[in-house]
Amino acid sequence: MSRAEAHIEEWLQLIRAEYLEIPGLCLTKAQVERLWGLDAITSEALLAALIDVNFLRRTGKGAYVRDDSA
Repeated sequence: MSRAEAHIEEWLQLIRAEYLEIPGLCLTKAQVERLWGLDAITSEALLAALIDVNFLRRTGKGAYVRDDSA
């Protein structure tokens, strides 16, 4: 695993941990960027990755919440 891949995996683990620790956490993309100090491109990629594995889903209002449908 490259250093960049390890860094991305660390971010994914951090975001997962926060959503697991705080039931009902509901954040917009802008809030994700502010909370973790991420740029728009990185936050978009991380959120998309978490949606792809069905960990997060996007609400009709554009917020990101845990996908508990599984």
